[in-house]
Amino acid sequence: MSDGLSEQIFFIIFACVVLLFLAYEAIRWILKILFKKNLSPDIIERHLFKRYHQNPTLSPIMHLDWQAEGTCNPAAYMDDTGKVHIIYRAVGNDGISRLGYAASPDGFVFEDRTPYPVFSMQNPARYGEPREKTFNPLLYPSGGSWGGCEDPRMVAIDDRIYVSFSVFGGWNFVRLAVTSIKKEDFLAKKWDWTPPMFLSPAGEINKNWVLFPEKINGKFAILHSISPKPQIDYVERLESLDNGAQKIKSQFGQKVPRDTWDTWVRGVGPAPVKTEKGWLVLYHATSKEEPHKYKVGAMLLDLNDPTQIIARSPSALLLPDKWYENDWKPGIVYVCGAVIKDEQLLVYYGGGDKHICVAETNLENLLSWLQNHGVENL
Repeated sequence: MSDGLSEQIFFIIFACVVLLFLAYEAIRWILKILFKKNLSPDIIERHLFKRYHQNPTLSPIMHLDWQAEGTCNPAAYMDDTGKVHIIYRAVGNDGISRLGYAASPDGFVFEDRTPYPVFSMQNPARYGEPREKTFNPLLYPSGGSWGGCEDPRMVAIDDRIYVSFSVFGGWNFVRLAVTSIKKEDFLAKKWDWTPPMFLSPAGEINKNWVLFPEKINGKFAILHSISPKPQIDYVERLESLDNGAQKIKSQFGQKVPRDTWDTWVRGVGPAPVKTEKGWLVLYHATSKEEPHKYKVGAMLLDLNDPTQIIARSPSALLLPDKWYENDWKPGIVYVCGAVIKDEQLLVYYGGGDKHICVAETNLENLLSWLQNHGVENL
């Protein structure tokens, strides 16, 4: 074959590759336009979570030292009677985070509230020293806490309630841990927790890991990353992670910004919610335009293979726009709990790292909207 003919073939192939690339980009651009066209303000508004009109539903109680500085980031569980129980993060005057408890028959008004913490680390002093609680973007550590157990998530598996949480002892010691309690003891407020076990390995910073609310193929399933795609590890016994027999290697976030409202995906919110159309996962993200605001989105994962994303919300569903979401640390909605009650999805979140709030949306409408309008990577 002559050199001239070889060069012609090369340029033809090169031109075809360039044309294919341009065609791909053109199709992607057209889809973006069509997609955004469908997202008129009224369509987005109909699917935003509706806040409870009497938010915040819980706030710090000044005369209780263990929660005087903040009550936020509640995990949630609904029992067979429809009563909603929350385990929430409380920040005390000493700067230590502990876990409090409250319950509500309707999921909105939490009058049943213990005057004492229901769980704390055995040696909280080693996780931090008392500091003055003033917001400073440069000095601000871990939601205003100087140590202890933070940001719980809660699931019921078989006859036990599992509460996972972050153990914070300074930015050189941030690990995920889990404790559990018999369901009957939990409902009776007999706080007989098991000693906490570490889920994440030492020497790494991990905060947003959650347990699935049921075993998958007989194993505990741990969702520990959703960016750039979901990562799940399975263990027969949680003790194997605590004693180092098994180790989870989590991928630490995305490498490049997304060209969407969720420019940077920060992590999972509550434990996945099982629905007929897939595992519903709420997550936190920030945008390029407003990097200081934590916003909440949703994604739907395949029931049989939850590493596969069926759809992702094309817009944020909950934004920090109310006073109680900016009262102390500005621009924060942080969802840690979700339950399905009377066909409504109730989400429980911390506002401004200080208050506990509730929002809701119709579950079926949300799932249909995700399927019809949601995409994975546009």
